Amino acid sequence: MAWAPRTGEPRVLRVGELVAELSALVADAVGRVWVIGEISNLRRAASGHHYFTLKDDAAQLRAVLFRADAERLAFAVEDGLEALAFGEVSIYGARGELQLVVRQLEPRGQGALRLAFEQLRVRLEHEGLFDAGRKRALPRFPRAIGVVTSTRGAAVRDVIEVTGARFPSVPLLVAEARVQGDGADLELVEALQLLAAHREVEVILLVRGGGSLEDLWPFNSEVLARAIARCPVPVVAGVGHETDVTIADWVADARAPTPSAAAALVVADRRELLARLARDRGRLRAAIAARLGRERARLAAGRDALRHTSPAARLAARRARLGRDAHRLVGAMRLRLERAATRLRAPGESMRRAPLALGRARAQLALAAGRLDSLSPLAVLGRGYAIARRAADGRIVRDPADVAPGDALAVRVAGGEIDAAVTATRARRDA
Repeated sequence: MAWAPRTGEPRVLRVGELVAELSALVADAVGRVWVIGEISNLRRAASGHHYFTLKDDAAQLRAVLFRADAERLAFAVEDGLEALAFGEVSIYGARGELQLVVRQLEPRGQGALRLAFEQLRVRLEHEGLFDAGRKRALPRFPRAIGVVTSTRGAAVRDVIEVTGARFPSVPLLVAEARVQGDGADLELVEALQLLAAHREVEVILLVRGGGSLEDLWPFNSEVLARAIARCPVPVVAGVGHETDVTIADWVADARAPTPSAAAALVVADRRELLARLARDRGRLRAAIAARLGRERARLAAGRDALRHTSPAARLAARRARLGRDAHRLVGAMRLRLERAATRLRAPGESMRRAPLALGRARAQLALAAGRLDSLSPLAVLGRGYAIARRAADGRIVRDPADVAPGDALAVRVAGGEIDAAVTATRARRDA
């Protein structure tokens, strides 16, 4: 509560009024300032605003970076980053907290572009865009070469000069694009895609001369880096001078230190090829001459051999060789005849053994038939016996007690069956 200095009456304020007066007082007393501190407790809201704390060894201060200001940053805000923040101090009424509304943010100890470069390099390297395994081999003799650059720069003149001196018959297709300034990276991507769609283009040069980090910044664009990685034909980056390195250099299939070196990398030297062809022609002639010499020597040796060998001697050698062949042929025919005779004798022996076996089988069959006939019930019936069954259930009657007077019977005899009826039963007396 505040007290009026003259009247002695207390001055009563609402909370909002007090916070507004304090905020105005702070704004008038402090105004806009630069503050150095370490970023911590970073939170990115869905709205795009960044909320974090700036701190040092003595104190900490809440800070907010609104979306419009955050989108202008070249780098990503991260925890642990020591930064230089510019903005105005105010009191956030909803929580009554002192805060810094940040309008500009710069990394402490290094430039924003350098930090953004390093952040993108680390992220793309982690994704594998720099891996050697995804790099493609350059064509040895491309049908056509695409060039992405500004037609007003020295880079395109260097490429034309080098390719014209080394192999002038290779056509160049140049796609114009700005190589620095806002939006240049999008023009580079469009030119790259235009050349990649041309079926004659088998390799593309992405080139420009040297410059500062700001000048080369389009070649550090994430959009361009991913377009190079997706390009269906190999890409050679020749950006800047020998000491300049960009993100495009790491993603490309090959990197050259200058535009001239990039052109030399994809075009063979005609003079070197002609010299190599001359050397190969000399080696081929020497090899042919040596082969002809060996064949002439072999032919001469054969001619001498024929000259020193008489026709009678050659005829005798032929006759001896024919005699040996005839002897081997007769031996082979004799062996085949013996094997054929053996095969012809084998069926007769088999037939002789077969009747003997058949006779033994017939005798065994007759013996078995006799035994079976002696055991057959039909044979017993033939000797005058009969089998009686109860007509009601077909059960064989073995005892007088199995039937009663009046029961119907089916009696089996050797010649057939007899239907009968029981008139009386008598048990054996000796049973």
